[in-house]
Order: sequence, then C-alpha cells, then structure tokens
Amino acid sequence: MAAPDAKYAWRDLLTVPSLLSLSRAPLAVAFVFVVTEPRWALLVLALGGLSDVLDGWWARRFNQCTATGALVDGATDKLLVLSVAWSLWHAHLLTLEEALLLGVRDAGEVLVTLWVALRRDDHALHEEQRANAFGKLTTALQFTAVILAIVRVRHVELCVATAVVGALAAVSYARRARVQ
Repeated sequence: MAAPDAKYAWRDLLTVPSLLSLSRAPLAVAFVFVVTEPRWALLVLALGGLSDVLDGWWARRFNQCTATGALVDGATDKLLVLSVAWSLWHAHLLTLEEALLLGVRDAGEVLVTLWVALRRDDHALHEEQRANAFGKLTTALQFTAVILAIVRVRHVELCVATAVVGALAAVSYARRARVQ
C-alpha cells in the first residue's frame, strides 16, 4: 500500500510492477484487432489477467508499492476493460447495454477517484484501492462474461449480475474513501 505522504514519481514507472501494469496498454490495443478470433482474443485476455495478478503480487512481495504504480495499475485496468467492452460491442458480440453493464464497477471507481481528487484528500488519493470480495467477484464475473461473448454464448443475466456486484464494489470503495 502506498504511504499516505507518497508522491508520484516518473522513476516509479520503471519498476517491475509498473511495467507489468503498462503491458496492458498494448494488450488493450491488440484486443481490438483479435476480438473476432476466439483463440487470440482469449490469449490477449489471459495475458491481461496474468499481468494484473503479477503486478500486485510483485509490488507487495518485493515492497515496490508506490502511488505511481497504483495509479498506473488502475488506469490500465480501466483501459483494458474499456477496450474489451468496446471491441465486443463493435464486433456485435455484446449489445451496448451488456457492454455498459460490464463496466459499472469501473465507472464507479472512476467517479470515486474524481470525488476524492476534488476533495483534495491526498491521503485517500494516494492509498491503493485494494480489491475486496465484491471487487474480486466482479472481476471474475467480467472475465466469465467476456469469455462467453468471445465464444458467442448469450448471457444477458451474467452481465446484469456483474453490474449489480460491480455497483456494490464501487459503493464499498466510496465508503472506504470517505472513511480515510
């Protein structure tokens, strides 16, 4: 977890966790081009998920948690989710409503971050927003819904469930930011 008085530093972009997080940016771009090729789309998605798990593990294991790393991790998560949802919608593998439902948690996190930034709460802004049970469940549901879309299985109910759990995750993040 980043220290309350942590500052953003360019040099922190060169740490292993930040580089792992940054690897999701080209994966987000690649997904656009492989969305209709299930094997490639699933590989890109798996690499994105692996980088998300490894960046956090490495940062905690080797004491490389930084405010910059937390920011990059969250931003690249959002970029990948946006790219995947847009690509699936554009390829007609999800409806617009389904794509929006999959992004409820991520949109909520962006709103919480903006709210904290507008409050000028440096402590809360620099705190790493670790996932809680709702956040982890949302990620699992998102991945499942996306995999089903890639293999062309209809799943509106799963998108709705993802949105409900995602909204609960966003509310819990907002409550945690308010308490800090």
